[in-house]
Amino acid sequence: MNMEEGKLKLEWAREHMPVLKEVRHRFMQEKPFDEVKIGMALHVEAKTGVLAMTLAEGGAKVRLASCNPLSTDDDVVAALRDAGMEVYARKWESREEYYENLYQVLEMKPDIIIDDGGDLTTLLHTEYRDMEVWGGNEETTTGVIRLRNMERRGILRFPMFDVNDAKMKHLFDNRYGTGQSTLDGIMTATNLVIAGKTVVVAGYGWCGRGIAMRMRGMGADVIVTEIDPVKAIEARMDGFRVMKMLDAMVQADFVVTATGMKDVIREEHFLVAKDGCIFANAGHFDNEVSREDLEKIAESKRKVRRYVDEYVVNGKKLYLLGEGRLINLAAGQGHPAEIMDMSFAIQALTAEYIAKNHETLETKVYPVPRDIDDMVARLKLKAMGIEIDQLNEVQKKYAEEWKEGT
Repeated sequence: MNMEEGKLKLEWAREHMPVLKEVRHRFMQEKPFDEVKIGMALHVEAKTGVLAMTLAEGGAKVRLASCNPLSTDDDVVAALRDAGMEVYARKWESREEYYENLYQVLEMKPDIIIDDGGDLTTLLHTEYRDMEVWGGNEETTTGVIRLRNMERRGILRFPMFDVNDAKMKHLFDNRYGTGQSTLDGIMTATNLVIAGKTVVVAGYGWCGRGIAMRMRGMGADVIVTEIDPVKAIEARMDGFRVMKMLDAMVQADFVVTATGMKDVIREEHFLVAKDGCIFANAGHFDNEVSREDLEKIAESKRKVRRYVDEYVVNGKKLYLLGEGRLINLAAGQGHPAEIMDMSFAIQALTAEYIAKNHETLETKVYPVPRDIDDMVARLKLKAMGIEIDQLNEVQKKYAEEWKEGT
């Protein structure tokens, strides 16, 4: 590990996160997290490091672990530890190490958790059921799905905030962040051209939209697969071909999954795939491309590049990137700093909201308060040097009258 390199990465990220910089300045003065313990399970890289330091500068005692075995930057971990941060993560963690690191975070008995994917939350509802928690934030679509299911079943133990669906998160992080970082990860892993290739994108949520947009921008012929009829029509009207996965597979040079669902690519798809087809996953968990099915039907397997495994199936060579884990962090650098600036500002401000209001919060999944979303938007516009109009008093009155139907 190169600690000095990690420090430079943190410095670079901090310099390109002006919204969080504004939040940090206020936190340093007001100390909203004085004596508050915050446990985090996120992708441990430079932007996350800036968030963790921001919370600590606001008075919090912070422990940080990874939310994915391949998404840690060891240089950043070394730099954070040198700065006094309690970090439990390394790249290429085993499953046992991964959970042991989550346990270390929970042994602190956090008041607030910041989770990505829901594993920390799940442990607090299984092995750590008796632990008192004020509340927490969930960063990503997959984790929010889990939370909603827990809420419906009546087993949610403490309030959680759905950060993923804040406008200043999903409209930019999921779309522009995932689009660019997925492309970055694929190109880093393969060093192959995108232009002229057929790329199949599974799922047309905000992440799928971003991936499809960026792939088209690189010159790819993009096919979208969907299960939602409305999203399928949207993809077609956005100019993409839409078809069933089995039909799309026979044309695919690249397949990228972004659905949050397991077994999107399975045995039947591998059997009809073209020789040389490359599979990547941009979803949180490593179950969208079924590695179990691929290994079951493969005649041989070997590693041909650092992040590329080659499987021979019926004489065809098929390639899986990053072990089927989220490619933008397994092989890439994650979302751009300017994108995560907005998402992590939402995280920091929502954590502050929990710290100040936990005694009155109900046990349910909350949306991020609108004023937090708007505050982050205003700070981002300020950082971009953009001014926008506002309604005058006559217009405000007119708007209110219109709402009343007059």
